[in-house]
Amino acid sequence: MKRAIRVLVLLAVGFGLTACGGANVARQTAPEVLSVASKGAPVALVPKYDVERVEVSVPRDLRVSEANVYYPLADIVWRGEPIGDRHRQVQTILQEGIGRGVQGMTSGRPVALEIRLERFHSLTEKTRYTFGGVHSIKFVLTVRDLETGIALDGPRMVVADVKGSGGSKAIAEEQMGRTMRVVITERLEQVIRRELSQPVAVPQGAPVSQGAAPATGTFAPLY
Repeated sequence: MKRAIRVLVLLAVGFGLTACGGANVARQTAPEVLSVASKGAPVALVPKYDVERVEVSVPRDLRVSEANVYYPLADIVWRGEPIGDRHRQVQTILQEGIGRGVQGMTSGRPVALEIRLERFHSLTEKTRYTFGGVHSIKFVLTVRDLETGIALDGPRMVVADVKGSGGSKAIAEEQMGRTMRVVITERLEQVIRRELSQPVAVPQGAPVSQGAAPATGTFAPLY
């Protein structure tokens, strides 16, 4: 018998924008309620599906660049790890971030997610240690019924761009452990939760997870 899930909520995060393998999904208990704001009214983001499987693919025809220039013309630019199989490295990052995002999604129709990377353009050394920029990430999302394979949602493009610090701020973040990989995996986690959830009004006096408080801003745009 499937475990009941109370409410899974995503904390809204605002960012200023400038600029093959399968994995079983780990399970954990979702937060009870976290309040966020939409037009001033508290709402909760509740998962729409029981996510049983996530498959992430990074096509080998995506172009990789190791050029240390401000903006290489390529599909994959990644400098957060030593030079190696960049396709495999960014696939692992997507699996990690999206896998975290679907943890606790155990109610609703059982589904499998298909994620196909279109672009993973992070910052080069030259950009990161000067003025910074945007980690540009785009993937195609398809949600399929687990038993029939019928597409319930998509395929559709999802944009998960996130601001990347530059100069002394980037260096300070690195020293504190907030690496480019941490920033990107957090963004992927946030984006996939929002893509697979629906807003539900929070009843007056509903419990809020310890340490959380109602937000007063609006949701950050995904596109």
